[in-house]
Amino acid sequence: MNLGTNYLGLELKNPLVHSASPLTKKLSNLHRLEKAGVSAIVMHSLFEEQIEEEGMMLDRILSEGADSFGEASSFIPDYNVVPVGADDHLAHLSRAASEIGIPIIASLNGSSLGGWVDYAARIEATGVAALELNLYNVPSDPDVPASEIEAGYIDVVRAVCSSTSLPVAVKISPFLTAPAHFARQVVSAGAKGLVLFNRFYQPDIDLETLEVVPNLKLSHSDELRLPLRWTALLSGRIPADIAVTGGVHTGDDLIKSMLCGAKVGMMTSAVLAHGFDCIPTVLERLRHWMAENDYSSVEEMCGAMRSDHVGDPSAYERANYMKVLGSYSG
Repeated sequence: MNLGTNYLGLELKNPLVHSASPLTKKLSNLHRLEKAGVSAIVMHSLFEEQIEEEGMMLDRILSEGADSFGEASSFIPDYNVVPVGADDHLAHLSRAASEIGIPIIASLNGSSLGGWVDYAARIEATGVAALELNLYNVPSDPDVPASEIEAGYIDVVRAVCSSTSLPVAVKISPFLTAPAHFARQVVSAGAKGLVLFNRFYQPDIDLETLEVVPNLKLSHSDELRLPLRWTALLSGRIPADIAVTGGVHTGDDLIKSMLCGAKVGMMTSAVLAHGFDCIPTVLERLRHWMAENDYSSVEEMCGAMRSDHVGDPSAYERANYMKVLGSYSG
């Protein structure tokens, strides 16, 4: 039975990929993920803010003592205190790419055209196999129209794709007026893949301190329905490889992702909640289901349930809404 799939031009041994998470910060965890059976690993993101802060800190250090006597050696900046967050990240990528036997996919997280785009070329030099661009932004300015925001995103994608020869996948938000049109623009700008979807973490309010506090909730399988629907709608219509993320917890979740047209399913929350042993369990369920349903390869089953391959394509669109309301009996 052939579990192999091709994602971003990478030949993967199976369609289960570990998505970006805190686990990837330790090389030992990367080895454990590889041993458990994932076919590729998306590394934790290098954030736009990290690069900007590093640049500002370097500028402050180099300007210290600028108006003092040049002969005073005590005013020479101590280069050892320059923060190397971004450089450390690149060194970690390089080590991971050289030591791990499965493809390593780097991740850039940003939303504006800035110096961080230049890091795409530096990331390529680490030896990673691909790059995931995470467009994370909350457009809260009521004076900025959606067209301007989306045009800015496309400029970022085009700039990143032009600065590296690595295959680029773009992780997009579900909160778009026309996700299908935006996906096509992303691919036209140079992206080879789409990751559906970016999962925005919502802050909470502490009633004791009256402060806005970060709040992390792991995903669950019910969240899979949104990316499944859009994967089925976009697969075969947008010339890009699709990765499903957010809600892939079980073998059944992975199977549904493949049937809707995804090339890979990305899983993190299940590993954080249940440990590395859940990975071989998911893959064994995939093998068992394929055997039961006479599929000899993942490629053969990929897209079998996408919108143009089902008897009623409208089931993925408005008709589904009417059927659900009509079928509810209370």
